[in-house]
Amino acid sequence: MRFFAGLLNRLVFAAVLVAGLAALSAPASAQNVVVQGNRRVDTETIRSYFTGTTQQSDNAAVKELLATNLYSDVRARREGGRVVVTVVENNIINRVAFEGNSKLKSEQLAPELQSKSRGPYNPATVQADIARLQDIYKRSGRGAAKITSRLVDLPNGRVDVVFTIDEGGKTGVREINFAGNGIYSSGKLRGLMQTTEMNYLSWLKSTDVYDPDKIATDQELIRRYYLKNGYADFRIVSSDARYDDVKQGWIVTLTVEEGPQYRVSTVRVDSRIADVDSATLVREVKLSEGDVYDGVQVEKSVEALNRAVSRSGYAFVQVRPRGDRDPAAQTISLSFTIDEGPRVYVERVNIRGNTRTRDYVIRRAFEIGEGDAYNRVLIDQGERRLNGLGFFKKVRITNEPGSTADRVLVNVEVEDQPTGSFSIAGGYSTTDGVIAEVSLSESNFLGRGQFVRIAAQNGQRARGVDFSFTEPYFLDRHLAAGFDLFSKQTDNSKYARYINWVTGGTLRLGIPFTDEITLTPRYSLYTSRIKIPNTSSQPYDDCTTPIDGTTPGFGKLAATTPATSTVNCLTNGEASIAVKESRGSRLTSLVGYTLSYNTLDSPKDPTSGIYAEVRQDFAGLGGQSRFVRQTGEARYYREVYDQVVGIARLQGGNIIGYGGSGLRLTDHFNLGPNLVRGFAPSGIGPRDVTNPTDFKANPLGGTTYAGASLEFQFPLGLPRELGIKGAVFADAGTLFGYRGKKQFDVNRNGFIDGFAGGVCTQPLTTQAECITVRDARTIRSSVGASIIWQSPLGPIRFDYAFALSKDKNDVTQAFRFGGGTSF
Repeated sequence: MRFFAGLLNRLVFAAVLVAGLAALSAPASAQNVVVQGNRRVDTETIRSYFTGTTQQSDNAAVKELLATNLYSDVRARREGGRVVVTVVENNIINRVAFEGNSKLKSEQLAPELQSKSRGPYNPATVQADIARLQDIYKRSGRGAAKITSRLVDLPNGRVDVVFTIDEGGKTGVREINFAGNGIYSSGKLRGLMQTTEMNYLSWLKSTDVYDPDKIATDQELIRRYYLKNGYADFRIVSSDARYDDVKQGWIVTLTVEEGPQYRVSTVRVDSRIADVDSATLVREVKLSEGDVYDGVQVEKSVEALNRAVSRSGYAFVQVRPRGDRDPAAQTISLSFTIDEGPRVYVERVNIRGNTRTRDYVIRRAFEIGEGDAYNRVLIDQGERRLNGLGFFKKVRITNEPGSTADRVLVNVEVEDQPTGSFSIAGGYSTTDGVIAEVSLSESNFLGRGQFVRIAAQNGQRARGVDFSFTEPYFLDRHLAAGFDLFSKQTDNSKYARYINWVTGGTLRLGIPFTDEITLTPRYSLYTSRIKIPNTSSQPYDDCTTPIDGTTPGFGKLAATTPATSTVNCLTNGEASIAVKESRGSRLTSLVGYTLSYNTLDSPKDPTSGIYAEVRQDFAGLGGQSRFVRQTGEARYYREVYDQVVGIARLQGGNIIGYGGSGLRLTDHFNLGPNLVRGFAPSGIGPRDVTNPTDFKANPLGGTTYAGASLEFQFPLGLPRELGIKGAVFADAGTLFGYRGKKQFDVNRNGFIDGFAGGVCTQPLTTQAECITVRDARTIRSSVGASIIWQSPLGPIRFDYAFALSKDKNDVTQAFRFGGGTSF
């Protein structure tokens, strides 16, 4: 009996133990989940994480609750068949605030943080936000910024998170180093980059801020420069950027491998399209045998071949360039293979990201659209055009499959950037004196891609206003149509004894024939009004209209200072009788054109290429002026040595009057330092020498000019990004051919005072009504040196020239200065 009683007790204990264990491991229900510690989060919400869990899966539920970031601690335990969940809730962020920041605004910083208003407070998240803010400040050039956080406790479990920022000084790019370069110096390569090193002008610029995206762009600029100059094997081996705590700035090191310079050995076009003749397409290639290999010209050749074949009716064309290198001979054999590509059409072009620029402004940059044959070359061309507009911070083009296998979607993603500018400019030049200008311009007016500019000038010897408008895609074509309105007064009294006021406008149309050649027809209508000052300080017309108290022999001075052969109305400065005859207003109506050719590598600071233009104007479509004028100019740039750029310039012009009205004084060319440096404005050319006491101030201008200049620009050992360089130059030129009237009946008495026997003689006390013209074809020449500064405050140039040859009546001016500022 005892044995059976003991066995029964053991069985009962085992049953109770099994039942207890089963109760502990059984799935929990909503009724046996107890929640403790919650204040804001609803109990049922927490229970839902544990309903149906077992003891083994409780830990997973705890992790899920912690992942919500609503709790700093979550614990779960099983007691008597129920789950007891204890939570410690995080505080809720009322707001995120910043203090101490001025360089970067709070509106810029807040979106970058994970800590958000009305979100849960998490110490780990705040620490991650501090690291993120420090990274932002490093990228903006303030790597020494110190950032801390603090909490402001509020009722009901709410807190304010405040980031305290000590921005510190600017810590941009301290050094840009190159390794492996031998063909081009490190200074030359740094000059190709948009990123610059820090220096004492860093407070004025932002180009020395470290930006990985900008560094990547700089690497592409360097690569393209090497490819353009024949280094087809060039590559950037590595790019390293590290922040130096001691120097408090970034050290950027680029390791390059240059390789040899290649020349083109042969050029071949292989057309695999039966009706397309390879021989006729060779002329579309921009490179010839013997040329230095140029990767940019290869790209342009692909585009030209693509267009040429497309015009033949083959829309689905593929042009594949290939260059077979011969390292021993350092030559490249170029071949362009032309095939019919897959028949793929553009189903849709999606424009994304533009908040200001209108869709059609972006679409018109592409020569293809919906329904056209897909052509990658034209897509790449459109991307380059969009980048060249300057409207966008970034442009990214991607493709994705369309609704069928022969359809493709083109996605164009852009990010708008500010395109307007307001500037106040001021400066001084030896020609115009002190001058100030206020201007407002917008290159993407109303998001339509139009250019608008209005400006007002005021200075010692020049003042006026002008307004310009340009529509770059007139009639939805690549035609740049626009107009200019202007009104400007130029005080030439220092050099020519008159003031000229020109008011009018111009209509123009730019027609691009190729990427290099542009024709710009125009029509201009303007009024030119000449006025001669006649005051006690500028008595330049007192022989005609005497001034009491100023003109010798007149009024108060009649008795004390009588007019003599040495003291009279001419000796205090008198405008030429030719100027007096030209005073008043004249309306000019002319039509003209400019044909230009441009292969410069940079419009601002070119180092290679050619710019040439021919201008011709025909006046006589109404108005009083009758002339045909033609001018031309050509400039050739070449880097003759590392960072030494040679510039050769030729210029010339001619004007012919017709219709019997003759040429007015202001129709003639009046030249000086813009033809030969070392001479004053209007200091070269025909002059009225009738009045021997003042002939230097009476230039008449000429009808024909020609000039040549040779200049070498070079660095001065200063950091290249400062934009300071030196130059030496030699100029030569001439101006001759006065074709205006020489006899003037100003008094309207039918008699020319001072003219007798075919000779003009100056009377002793009055002005002759004729002129004696000194019109020599002397070649003027000069040599000199310059300091050129592309400063953050605008371009400034100092020229000092010494005249080597001149005519005896020319007016020289050794020093010339010009400059301006924008702020």
